[in-house]
Amino acid sequence: MKALKPNEDYYFRPNGNLVFTEQYLLSRGVCCGNGCYHCPFEYCNVSERLNAQLMQQKREQE
Repeated sequence: MKALKPNEDYYFRPNGNLVFTEQYLLSRGVCCGNGCYHCPFEYCNVSERLNAQLMQQKREQE
């Protein structure tokens, strides 16, 4: 397993939460189901209720 690179694979939000980048999530190849902030897979493995909330948030940010 390769070492994660700051700002390439992840970064920290001002509140201290670690956030994986879209590039890193794409390299994993599948949605983990956790509702990641930059999920490139449209939250396909996330519960239906959480998926609807996350997709709405993404639309509002665009």
